[in-house]
Amino acid sequence: MPRDGLLVIDKPAGPTSHDVVQRVRKALATRRAGHGGTLDPDATGVLLVAVGRATRFFPFLAGDARSYDGRIRLGLATDTYDASGRPLGEECRDWPGRDRLAEAMRAFEGPLLQTPPRFSAKKVGGRPGHERARAGEDFTFGPAPVTVARFALRAYEPPIVEFELDCSAGTYARSLAHDLGRRLGCGAHIETLRRTAAGPYGLADAVPLAVLEADAARGRAEGRILPVEALLADAPAAVVLPAAEGKVGHGAVLGPDDLAGPVAPADAPLVRLFSSSGRLLALARPAAGRPGLHPFLVLA
Repeated sequence: MPRDGLLVIDKPAGPTSHDVVQRVRKALATRRAGHGGTLDPDATGVLLVAVGRATRFFPFLAGDARSYDGRIRLGLATDTYDASGRPLGEECRDWPGRDRLAEAMRAFEGPLLQTPPRFSAKKVGGRPGHERARAGEDFTFGPAPVTVARFALRAYEPPIVEFELDCSAGTYARSLAHDLGRRLGCGAHIETLRRTAAGPYGLADAVPLAVLEADAARGRAEGRILPVEALLADAPAAVVLPAAEGKVGHGAVLGPDDLAGPVAPADAPLVRLFSSSGRLLALARPAAGRPGLHPFLVLA
């Protein structure tokens, strides 16, 4: 059984995010694995896959910002908002100039309401939208609030737009491309998309899926797993004295006398609790109404 932790996978084009998890499970001979932040089958790049007890960390990793680069093709909208879909109408060759294009892209920066693509993993009535769309069902997604920090034009050779995108979790680059085409009046869809970062994890941290599988076949995959002790590194940490470790297991509030060092600030939303040997015991929150820490996610 592999150790608990996080894999940063460089997902190839083709498999779904669920397919990637299945291949990780097979490679590591474990059933306990899951992914955070779905990537479309045609998209590549950073996909976070948790193994073992690290799957419990996803609620705290899922809100991290995302970064992408890719290519948008102007002149043709598709029903999936990407190159795999059916064209919606005739191709338009009335392409905008570079300045107008850059201005239209900047108009999407900031907080906005975005409608997810019908062909997406987002669920409606308990089923993914792409299943309902392919079955010809009539449904709609409501708009969701997202934030686009940067939607930048990197290169432009009509009809191809190369872009860079920094955005909140839950933002659909495909919807941005589709909406950009509508704003410009010429239609558009995503041609290629690569996620370059998810929170603090980037392509430099990622292992290609095929390389992980090869490492696993040689019994060397564990070195690719980031241990739980390395996760949520921005959260403050506290060391639990050996005599108080039993209280952590029972979820009891730890007072100042149970900790080696000062209690974390009262306004800290999350605190990591470590043993004196450096093992992560639990995640905790400041106790209500008194100094101390209340463990709520116990690993030990």
